[in-house]
Amino acid sequence: MKRIAQTIRLRPEHREEYLRLHSAVWPGVEAALHRANIRNYSIFLHGDVLFAYMEYHGEEFEADMASIEADPETRRWWKLTDPCQEPWPDRGEGRQWSELPEIWHLGPHGDDATA
Repeated sequence: MKRIAQTIRLRPEHREEYLRLHSAVWPGVEAALHRANIRNYSIFLHGDVLFAYMEYHGEEFEADMASIEADPETRRWWKLTDPCQEPWPDRGEGRQWSELPEIWHLGPHGDDATA
């Protein structure tokens, strides 16, 4: 399982629209995420900063991400959500959200990290 954290800014003038859209995410968008082995996906908001966390449970990460990008309903969804977002300058070419490196993770109780 791969943990993924991402961040992006929310354009203040589109805040209500973005929140309205996410109060009822389209079932087809959710289905595409499930088909691509994404689980436990959440988006959080602090001021005008969005933070996303998801877990990837597949074996072909790039292929699964490409399947999301190719999904027609997801592409229509992004046409509505992308204008609400303002990418960070260091996001990387061709990306909307910036990925954050994981620097620490609390494993299950009883794991011996020193072994």
